[in-house]
Amino acid sequence: MTKKQTNHLINESSPYLLQHAGNPVDWYPWGKEALEKSRNENKPMIISVGYAACHWCHVMEKESFEDESVAKLMNDHFVCIKVDREERPDIDQVYMIAAQLITGRGGWPLNAFALPDGKPFYAGSYFPKENWRDILNQIHKLWTNEPDKLQEQSDSVLKGLKETEVIKAPGEKAKINKERIESAWESWKTSVDLEWGGQKGAPKFPMPSNYNFLLTYHFYNKDEDALLAVKTTLDRMAKGGIYDHVGGGFARYSVDNKWHVPHFEKMLYDNAQLVSLYAHTWQVIEEDRYEEVIAETLAFVKRELTSEEGGFFSSLDADSEGEEGKYYTWTEDELKEILDQDFELIKDYFNVTKDGNWEGTNVFWVTRKNLWFLDKYKITLKEFKQKVNSAKEKLLKAREKRVRPALDDKILTSWNAMMLKAYVDAFRVFDRKEYLEVAIRNAEFIADKMYRKEGGLFRNYKNGKASINAFLDDYAMSIQAMISLYQATFDEKWLGFALELNSHVMQHFFDSKSGMFYYTSDQDEALVVRKMELADNVIPASNSVMAHNLFLLGALYGKQDWINASEKMMQNMLPEFEQNPAFYTHWGSLMLIRLFPFHEVAIVGPKAHGKRREIDEYYLPNTILLGGKEEGKLPLLKDKLRSGKTMIYDCVEKTCKMPTVDAEKVIDRLI
Repeated sequence: MTKKQTNHLINESSPYLLQHAGNPVDWYPWGKEALEKSRNENKPMIISVGYAACHWCHVMEKESFEDESVAKLMNDHFVCIKVDREERPDIDQVYMIAAQLITGRGGWPLNAFALPDGKPFYAGSYFPKENWRDILNQIHKLWTNEPDKLQEQSDSVLKGLKETEVIKAPGEKAKINKERIESAWESWKTSVDLEWGGQKGAPKFPMPSNYNFLLTYHFYNKDEDALLAVKTTLDRMAKGGIYDHVGGGFARYSVDNKWHVPHFEKMLYDNAQLVSLYAHTWQVIEEDRYEEVIAETLAFVKRELTSEEGGFFSSLDADSEGEEGKYYTWTEDELKEILDQDFELIKDYFNVTKDGNWEGTNVFWVTRKNLWFLDKYKITLKEFKQKVNSAKEKLLKAREKRVRPALDDKILTSWNAMMLKAYVDAFRVFDRKEYLEVAIRNAEFIADKMYRKEGGLFRNYKNGKASINAFLDDYAMSIQAMISLYQATFDEKWLGFALELNSHVMQHFFDSKSGMFYYTSDQDEALVVRKMELADNVIPASNSVMAHNLFLLGALYGKQDWINASEKMMQNMLPEFEQNPAFYTHWGSLMLIRLFPFHEVAIVGPKAHGKRREIDEYYLPNTILLGGKEEGKLPLLKDKLRSGKTMIYDCVEKTCKMPTVDAEKVIDRLI
């Protein structure tokens, strides 16, 4: 692109912003220059938010933002700002809530109109070109002739923004108890799809937090419906088109109610959480397919989302060559040419048809049981699996010759921390050393590249440069990952890093009035409102993750004030959990954990990792592990080393039972 063809986004690092750098719209990145221009020229702002893998963002760009006449309208009458929601979720959060207040729905691309002071007065999602043109003209007319109406509307929206997610403590009488949690699950169960998994209806999102809660619920209550909901969801997803059967990894969601047709973009955060979920569920069910899904997904992450420095990239686009899903779908003729003698079996296996099972082409999905193939093709299970795996290898090799979907190669701290934890979880369950090596390398990347010399974290890393002050989720997920990595390694430097990050969060994010945490630091430039992230969605809320972190750090270090802070946060969220449990499941998991005895299991001695390995074979949400070959500096480890022996101490609230060398004895008490 020549300078004449570019706008103010040309010097940005975000792949999403750079996608728009050649638009005739005179886009600015969010920042002082754009905000001052709006004030100085007395023009309203268009704040357009999206992300690199967003299909409808590309559609609106092509229809509207690349159109010269539409661009002229925007440039003449507005200051136009482009925002990458993954870089600046704080901006996205404010204007997305505004869109939901105004229209009753949200989504991306998000297009918000705001006064020069940043207060939104109108917002919506994707607009077809003619609708967009009409809205631009209507708002310009109002701004010119009746600006008071827009001011009045912005005041109303701002009032709504301030009132959303306000903490209303339930008081001392509203105690968390087993009956409340059981009642919440019973009310939620009616909307759970026990045939196809996920929530009833379409679209279907994975929502890993929901199934982590149900695993925890089953652990404590032995509720078979809860486990069935988890197993059905994971089984159906692993067989569905939402899973990439050729290359591994999951798409963001399916557009139908059977996990068949995905929205094809692949996000790092989904795959991270799903690896952890499949690993934990394997501890309960020991389903071979789950181990395969984990191995294939992590192979995909290594192959396509890992930087040379050990960071993880953000996402792969849904589109290639201008078509959604083109990279991932197949015709019958393509299959026949690639597979030769195994064509008929693989055609049956992936439900491929001549006319296609989706828009004239085929999305691979599995609907038959293995026994069907063994009977029809008169082969053994071993032969069948060999043929399927061989076909996948051939198809992957063939697919790699296609035009690849665009890669969003920015590295985000919070998403990296989730994938770090996924590798740790996979290591702890399957004892594959290479998983731990990747996790440690990524932890070192975060500590080296994302940590600020003056303290605190950066949000973003691209082209050798870290930028943007980190948000609460970056800290919360990083602290969680370091606690997890400590349990796999017993290396206290990772807990030390977690403590540093926790101290920064308490200093710069904590709201002493509510006992909760703001999403943005007090070091950041203020937006029109300062919000908190409270509801668990496709990613758990940063506040719910911090509540878990405070409890675990409090248990490890004997800090009762941190445990009390966690209790208050959890208590605050009880009414929301009871009313909408599916949107507060990470809170629900903590509530369950705190209702029952929580075990600090210290393993000290030369065979500490062997004993850890025995315990890690089990799903134990009621347990945190600590220890090592040496005694370490944690309070619970003091005076627990016995020369030449590896002792295991099972402690509850700092009170320890008699130590033992037998891991099975401890496991019996934990399960």
